[in-house]
Amino acid sequence: MKLCIVTHAVKKGDGQGRVNYEVAKEVIRRGHHLTLVASEISPELAENSKVHWISIPVNGFPTEFIRNIIFARKSAAWLKKHRSELDLVKVNGAITMANADVNAVHFVHSSWLRSPAHISRIRRDLYGFYQWLYTAWNAFLEKRAFKKAKVVVAVSQKVAQELIDIGVPASKIEVIVNGVDLEEFSPDQVSRQQLHLPSDVTLAMFAGDIRTPRKNLDTILRALVKVPDLHLVVVGNTEGSPFPQLAASLGLNQRVHFLGYRRDIPQIMQAADFFVFPSRYEACTLVLLEALASGLPVITASSTGGAELVTPECGVVLQDSDDIDALASALSLMVSDRQLREQMGKAARTVAQQHSWATMAQTYVDLFEELSKNEEYSSHTDLSSPSRPITLPFGTTSAN
Repeated sequence: MKLCIVTHAVKKGDGQGRVNYEVAKEVIRRGHHLTLVASEISPELAENSKVHWISIPVNGFPTEFIRNIIFARKSAAWLKKHRSELDLVKVNGAITMANADVNAVHFVHSSWLRSPAHISRIRRDLYGFYQWLYTAWNAFLEKRAFKKAKVVVAVSQKVAQELIDIGVPASKIEVIVNGVDLEEFSPDQVSRQQLHLPSDVTLAMFAGDIRTPRKNLDTILRALVKVPDLHLVVVGNTEGSPFPQLAASLGLNQRVHFLGYRRDIPQIMQAADFFVFPSRYEACTLVLLEALASGLPVITASSTGGAELVTPECGVVLQDSDDIDALASALSLMVSDRQLREQMGKAARTVAQQHSWATMAQTYVDLFEELSKNEEYSSHTDLSSPSRPITLPFGTTSAN
């Protein structure tokens, strides 16, 4: 099989880039031909003789909006010339103007545009307008891209439902949850003293972008006021963030520990007692799986993609991300019952073990191989013609 992956980055340390990195490794392991149309790929892939890298540099352009347009145009131009040499093309969203066989969706801009947490509803200025324009343009392009793809991969059940809401047929959707590194993120004992954290308290953890209200740290802080025996460690860049000031105004300076941007998140998770992340909008966040893999009970919200992984055995899913009292009750439950936390932590690890990076990558490549076989049987006709069945989510089977 000759596969082409079109994406901005294929590397570790980047959510979407890490997914494509793991998929690329599995494609190579199975002996398929791999072409990467990307701006940046990891050094080991660039040096691999089995990888054909089509580099599309875009760093010289001033905004992400313009960089994305340039990438979309240049990648489409290359694919137009070389599409006949490829069996399958995988893309992410509206990343290219060319058609694709598989479109993996990590974010649905139409849903984000409707979210009360969208930046344009918070900032009524030029930046807010730019964010509205960026999201609206991507939402328009995505609908076209999803319509033309043969299979649309959703990275969570939440994303799958959002795709259905904008008109993507359920029979066309495959759900493949992102993976997690089970060795990097694992239960262990870490000295809190080395991390400059209090050692004799119950410690919750939050990690995410705290420069905007989307991740919902403000609700966590207000709920924390109602739970006096709990400390919170916050990982995220504090530059330009309003939340250190909010914590101070709520009298939480002694109980909230802002660590700033950190690279030792696995160790910080090992030092925490549980993880709290009731994001107001999230398509599918890797940090939930990382917390589960670290053996941490998780408190999240139904508005957070990936929340379907958090069962009652391993955490709490709030129906309303902004319900301060409900969040305070969940926090109090964790503080009051250490045995429950330990039981939930073990269940959390069990859930995460079903979602390793290797398992995710194998599922993607299984899908590619199945589609490739269908293409062979149908002589490169549209997959809607009768052929071998492909099992899809929601309990349906589509004969493609």
